[in-house]
Amino acid sequence: MNHLTPFACAALLGLAGTALAQTDPASDKPATTTTTPDKPADKVIPQVTITGGRQTEMDVRRNSTAAKQIYGREELDRNGDSNLGDVLKRLPGVTIGGRPGRGGDVRMRGLGSGYTQVLVNGERPPAGFSMESISPDQVERIEVMRGPVAEHSTRAIAGTINVVLREDYVQRDNQLKVSDSLESGRHSPELSITVPGKSGAFSYSLNGSIRQNRQHDEGRTRNLDTLGDGSVTKDQLVTDESSGTGKAIHLAPRLSYKFDNGDTLNFQPFLMHNTRDSGSSSTLVQTAGSVAPEYNFAEQQSHNDSTFFRGFGNWLHKMDGNAKLDVKFGFGAGKMDSDSLRRQYDTAGTLLDRFTDTDKTRDRSINTGGKYTRPLGAGHLLAAGWDLEASHREQTRVSLDKNGNAQFADSGDNLTADTRRIALFAQDEWDVTPQFGMYVGLRWEGIRTTSDRSAGTVKNTSSVFSPLLHGVWRIPGSEKDQLRASLTKSYKSPNVQDLIAAPFLSRLNSATRPDRSGNPDLKPELATGLDLAYEHYIGRGGIVSAGGFIRDIDNLIRRQLSLRDTELGPRWLSTPANIGHARTSGIELEAKFKLNELIADAPDIDVRSNYSRFWSRVDGIPGPDNRLDQQAKQTANLGLDYRLKAVPLTVGGSYNWTPRIRTQTSTCLLYRAGGGDGPEARAGRVRAVEVRRPHPAAHRGLERAGRGCAGQQPGVR
Repeated sequence: MNHLTPFACAALLGLAGTALAQTDPASDKPATTTTTPDKPADKVIPQVTITGGRQTEMDVRRNSTAAKQIYGREELDRNGDSNLGDVLKRLPGVTIGGRPGRGGDVRMRGLGSGYTQVLVNGERPPAGFSMESISPDQVERIEVMRGPVAEHSTRAIAGTINVVLREDYVQRDNQLKVSDSLESGRHSPELSITVPGKSGAFSYSLNGSIRQNRQHDEGRTRNLDTLGDGSVTKDQLVTDESSGTGKAIHLAPRLSYKFDNGDTLNFQPFLMHNTRDSGSSSTLVQTAGSVAPEYNFAEQQSHNDSTFFRGFGNWLHKMDGNAKLDVKFGFGAGKMDSDSLRRQYDTAGTLLDRFTDTDKTRDRSINTGGKYTRPLGAGHLLAAGWDLEASHREQTRVSLDKNGNAQFADSGDNLTADTRRIALFAQDEWDVTPQFGMYVGLRWEGIRTTSDRSAGTVKNTSSVFSPLLHGVWRIPGSEKDQLRASLTKSYKSPNVQDLIAAPFLSRLNSATRPDRSGNPDLKPELATGLDLAYEHYIGRGGIVSAGGFIRDIDNLIRRQLSLRDTELGPRWLSTPANIGHARTSGIELEAKFKLNELIADAPDIDVRSNYSRFWSRVDGIPGPDNRLDQQAKQTANLGLDYRLKAVPLTVGGSYNWTPRIRTQTSTCLLYRAGGGDGPEARAGRVRAVEVRRPHPAAHRGLERAGRGCAGQQPGVR
């Protein structure tokens, strides 16, 4: 009965207001109604209207002080998607890395991997976690935040996507789904099942899926190496073909218990097991070059096996004065094993070399955090909290040639890495007036990474202090219009692999396929951001918005390419480094509405559309394509849904567009991806990179100085 108290109070207030309205202002006596002798007085019945229930997604977005886009069950149910990736790629400004339909890392504002923070219930998932393991049926809503907020990590230069799982929802029926996808004639079936249940205060939902994935890829890479006078020292065309079959089992139950005092305990474990077997072949044709090619034909077989277990939960404790304490906890463990065998042959079919590579990686992690919130009055909420996280990684990599010789110095050594992270935050969200609301937040994060290997102990320590300011102005006299502004500090921390990674050798070493290593001296990228947006709300669930943003980035991390003398001879090496300053900006347009709310007698059609345009510039690299890595210039989505009146059926479709990417990654390298115009593009993946170097004598001087190809002129594209 307690949840009916607010509505009862509203009813009493409505009755009281009606009674006051019927009182004669000039007298303490109630007002009388004029009657005639033969007609009785009309009885006045007050009318009281009570509205209640949860806010809609659009209401939450509209009332939020910090800019937040909410996509709830209506959006999740609209297209019958089997995984979250298909849902996310239709959101404004969101793209999915990798080949279309293959899944990949989630990106916002066109920025590459690592710039977008993806959370599940406010928690950062562990390495190797796949969003495909979460069924859309388990999700309550998806929150898209353009600017960081203090309660979540500020490792979100592009923004944050928070997937909030269902809590109070209890599905009544068992559910079985069977789906299949088709790519180039290859089927990838999937079977998923959901079994809900409830017993008193305890409720659960058992979710699992089994899938098989078959893929085939073809691609061409041209390696062109020229000197400063334009003469060609090497021209190679590499044609690759690969096929593979992967199998996966995902289990994701959800358990919830509600105590008598109103406290709630939630726990959600994830178990993921994936295996993949693949084979590939490579043909190399060299039309120019004084040095013999590494091979003419190569074949490789690989096997990968990974298992991840992750559990996270929270305990929500309600306190006096509508205050509450939300304590989070989580842990995880994972193992990844891979092995491959590669054979390389000359033009006569003679075996030149055989390479075996094995990699064993083990991960463990534990984390906790909490948030205390207390209302300070109507429209005023204060919050403070903490985050603690510890992780441990062990990795052993062995690389041998046909004679059993190790291919790098640390081959076979056990590499360990430990990461510790601590964060403290406080935030104040306040509707200062009915027209103006503001959000002030402060967050401090410290990260320490330590690694032990044969070369010695490597340590990296960094900390970031992030002040955050958001504001919303609801335009007086126009309840449907409002302006938003945000001024924030955010960052992107180096990942463990970039800090302490063991060397990875490329079997066809070139500028496009270099060896890779880590850099223990990396610093986090720091970004100052400004966001502006105008929002106009239409009807019950429509909106038209236009916004823009700027991110000014210092300590930009980018992989640098250099040619070095090694025990295996001259080899190209890619190493991450802080190269300086960059800036990115963009405009974001969104329109979402029901057509019959704008045009009378129009059909019942829902329209969803968005368009984003991005710019970026990296200082010290010549243009015109000196953009941030992997950033698309544009992205757009268009969706239409039509509700049939005669039958309970909705039909619709959506279209996603992202053009190809051209990036000048250094003064001598240009990267192209995402399509093309020639036959190579139609054959599949296309990578084309030209490397231009000065005269060999000058080149050797540069290598001794550690500059690689920095400062050289870019090649013809």
